Amino acid sequence: MWKDDEAQMIRLDEITIPEHVFGYPEVAFGGYVAGALAGRSPAVTQRVDFRGTVPVGTPLTIARTERGGVALTDAAGRILTEAHSATLDLDVPQCPEWAQVQTATERGLRSGKREVTRCYGCGQGCEPGKGLRLFPCTLRERGLIVSAWTPDPALAGPDGTLSIENVWSALDCPGGVAGFAYHRMATGAVTAALTTTVLAPVEAGVAHISYAWPRSAEGRKHTVGVALATAAGELCAVAEALWIEPREPVSPTLV
Repeated sequence: MWKDDEAQMIRLDEITIPEHVFGYPEVAFGGYVAGALAGRSPAVTQRVDFRGTVPVGTPLTIARTERGGVALTDAAGRILTEAHSATLDLDVPQCPEWAQVQTATERGLRSGKREVTRCYGCGQGCEPGKGLRLFPCTLRERGLIVSAWTPDPALAGPDGTLSIENVWSALDCPGGVAGFAYHRMATGAVTAALTTTVLAPVEAGVAHISYAWPRSAEGRKHTVGVALATAAGELCAVAEALWIEPREPVSPTLV
């Protein structure tokens, strides 16, 4: 137990990540967890660091840290994830054209190379409304990972816009695919940190463009950029993600 950290935190709320919101089996989807914490802070730009595995279907505590951030802790008081205000200096490539993205997405889905999983972000096995069903595909002529995506209305609140959890979720998988495709990132890599600026509401039932690009790689660490825009190319959110490879090669089972 991290007694010193726990003593400096003020409990705010309790949260249970739904059992269907996972990336790897029984591991809560990183973008969703990050968004749940970010929604407890007024900061426009926030960085979320993952310190431990967040389980699904388990009550967890959200607390305010002494540094003004928000932390997610388990029953033993261990900090699993922590969010705090940040700055984001990101050179965002020009958004590709909708027709180009749509063609790349359709080509990728027809290729038969995609493993069908129930990952909350990119799983084709998710039922509509039970996952984002955002399918990142390669657009090599631009050095991007792209997806033509229309968020399901079931992912939205009463105002028709996506919850903050689902906006951050949309910025997770595309970055990982960019790392796998352009950095040859090892299987089993996980999101270690996600820094995001939300610029505009994301409307459900409306076409959007997701795109991601590689930035740098050093040892097991891979840094990528991710953006979410309207079909007309107007940015809704941008993010920088740090992904880390496992120390030993693994072949995780995706369901």
